[in-house]
Amino acid sequence: MNRNLVKALQVAWELPEFRTGVRHVVDLDEVAGLLTTLTVPDHDHEVERSLLRLLRSALDTVQIREAVLLLLERDEVRRPLVAAAVEPLADRPGQAAAIASAAEDTTVRREVRAVLASAKVRELIWQAIENQVSDNRIGLIRRAAVLVVWHPRVRRLVWALRRHGVLRELRRRR
Repeated sequence: MNRNLVKALQVAWELPEFRTGVRHVVDLDEVAGLLTTLTVPDHDHEVERSLLRLLRSALDTVQIREAVLLLLERDEVRRPLVAAAVEPLADRPGQAAAIASAAEDTTVRREVRAVLASAKVRELIWQAIENQVSDNRIGLIRRAAVLVVWHPRVRRLVWALRRHGVLRELRRRR
C-alpha cells in the first residue's frame, strides 16, 4: 500500500476527534492491527479488502462518516491522502494536478460531504467500486450514469470536478 496513504491513516488515527468518532462503533484493536499490517511492504492483499469492508460499513454510520469527512478538512491528513492518490499517476501529470487541485477546493469537499450524506448515493458508489474491481465496465458506466442523472448533489460534484479538469484528464489515454 502507498506509504503516503499509510502516513495519512496514521496521522488520522492520532487525532482525538477522529478516534472519538469511531470509538463506539469500530473495534479499535482491529483498526490498529490493520494499520500496522499495512506498513509492512509485503502485506497480504486481504488486509486491503478488509480495510475496504471496514470503510464501507463505517461510511454507513453517521459518527464515523463525520469523523472521516473531518479528515478531509484537515490539511495534515488530506495532503498525504492526495499524495497517495496521485503518486501512481506520475506518468499522467495532468491528471495528478487536476486531482490535487480538486482536493484543495472547499466547494468540492462540501459537495463530497453532501453526496456521502445520501444512503442511496453511497450504495451506488459502492456498487460502482465493486464493478470496477471486477472489471465490469458496463456496470460501472451504468452506476455512474444513474448517480449523475438522478442525484442533483452528484451533478454539482461532477461540475465542481470538471472545473478542475478532473473529468477531462480521466478521459485522456495514457
